[in-house]
Amino acid sequence: MSDVSFDDAELRARLTAEQYAVTQQAGTERAFTGEYWDCHDDGTYRCVVCDTALFTSDTKFESGSGWPSFFDTVGPDVVEIRTDHSHGMIREEAVCANCDAHLGHRFPDGPAPTGQRYCMNSAAMRLDRDALDGDD
Repeated sequence: MSDVSFDDAELRARLTAEQYAVTQQAGTERAFTGEYWDCHDDGTYRCVVCDTALFTSDTKFESGSGWPSFFDTVGPDVVEIRTDHSHGMIREEAVCANCDAHLGHRFPDGPAPTGQRYCMNSAAMRLDRDALDGDD
């Protein structure tokens, strides 16, 4: 359950069409097209909707999937995992625990130490290049 909610008109005005489609309508950007899929800059990845710190560059890895991938979140309560039955599959949907924005999906094929791959949409995040610790 999210802590905050936003007015739909305000979100449509503030977010790009792609950011809105991804975060509010559980859309997916095309592989190898997002801003961060091949980004190697240091910093903290934040929710584009509510600015919650989600991931750090220290946990980002090359998955070959075409989307930014992380093996862990900045904390245990920042990303909520839900069961997604769309597209004839059962997957783990990752949403921002603070505002319910759709971020992407989690898969059990990531590297150690977690074995998880948080496969995120660039459109759902912004990289704060000045922050490395995940603090708000």
